[in-house]
Amino acid sequence: MASVPKKVPIPRRGVDYRGKVVLAPMVRSGELPTRLLSLQYGADLVWGPETVDRSLIGCTPRHNSKLQIVELTRPPSVHAHEPIPITPREDSTIFRFHLALESDKFIFQIGTSSPTLAVQAAHLVAPYCAGIDVNAGCPKSFSTAGGMGAALLRTPDLLCSILTSLVKEVGAAHEIGISVKIRLLKEPEETATLVRRLCATGITGLTVHCRTTPMRPRERAIRDQLRMIGEICRDAGVACLMNGDVTSRAEALSLAAEYGVDGGMIATAAETNPSVFRPEGKAPWREVATEFIKTALAVRNRWGNTKFLLSHFVPGKDKIYRLVSSAKGYVEICEILGLDEMLPLARQVDEEVGIVAKKMKFLEQQEMKRKKEVPVEPQVKRRKASAGETEMNGRVDGAMDSGLMGVAMSV
Repeated sequence: MASVPKKVPIPRRGVDYRGKVVLAPMVRSGELPTRLLSLQYGADLVWGPETVDRSLIGCTPRHNSKLQIVELTRPPSVHAHEPIPITPREDSTIFRFHLALESDKFIFQIGTSSPTLAVQAAHLVAPYCAGIDVNAGCPKSFSTAGGMGAALLRTPDLLCSILTSLVKEVGAAHEIGISVKIRLLKEPEETATLVRRLCATGITGLTVHCRTTPMRPRERAIRDQLRMIGEICRDAGVACLMNGDVTSRAEALSLAAEYGVDGGMIATAAETNPSVFRPEGKAPWREVATEFIKTALAVRNRWGNTKFLLSHFVPGKDKIYRLVSSAKGYVEICEILGLDEMLPLARQVDEEVGIVAKKMKFLEQQEMKRKKEVPVEPQVKRRKASAGETEMNGRVDGAMDSGLMGVAMSV
């Protein structure tokens, strides 16, 4: 009789990563509209962008029943050298969740280097997600400088302590899973030792980015250690996802089967076209852009973020790319793409998110600047005559005077 594979129990509100193709955590690109559109196109789960524990602590959840969105907000920071603002500043929005459309398929990724801070921050977001993932793979300096991200690979005791604390104090209390995302270590033996330790902390899932910390996205992913990692996770009953140069749902499932892991995570390919999660392949960019704008309008996404993501969807060689890159708001982008049916909502959203007010202020500033610019009459600079020119001019003037006198006498 075949033995039943070991499997770490999935909490009641948690989710099993096995057999899943998911959206990777991406700064700026993993905001709410991208996550919702990825789910619409077939993503099984979506990760949010890494959010640092300290930025979450002190946040207040604000519910928008009309949009079915929860926003975590906090008062803006005022540094000692800054003057006290005359008018109160608006609260900063740290994160946004959609309760109806993503909460049971959403994994919140946290950036941390402290078990205590990780637990405090995780308690705030746990009610709105199906799992919490610790970032132990980001190589960027803004993460590693604080001992977070890939820096945790050099401090395995600390990383294991963070995961154990989250499993016991947050996962159990909120009935959700805890997972971790790592990168490869230089030597397979080092990677194997680390993965075994991580699996022993009680996590339900582990994602491996198939690059080492020094490697950059342009460098081809390496999968030499992937099969070994999958075997270790399987023996421990922990689900294993692979990440790195995965471009479609079909490829993710094919690679997972080839290397003996449980699923795949898509990053860059989904950033440029979230429809990569469709079984039938990518949709045309115009269709994707239209659906994205519709979603962004529905959730009142910040225009700056919407514009940033649209610039990834539109091919750089397309003649419309420049127009999209210079668009100043939702109305303008709808006009550029010919989305006339969205214009009424676009006008409303431009008003709500402050785009209209910003345009009015800009026009007022331009008008004031124009009024201050008084035109100056050009002055002809006269050259000072030399001594020789002065003497010659005197002779000419004398001759002219003598001539005039002669004419007068003859008359």
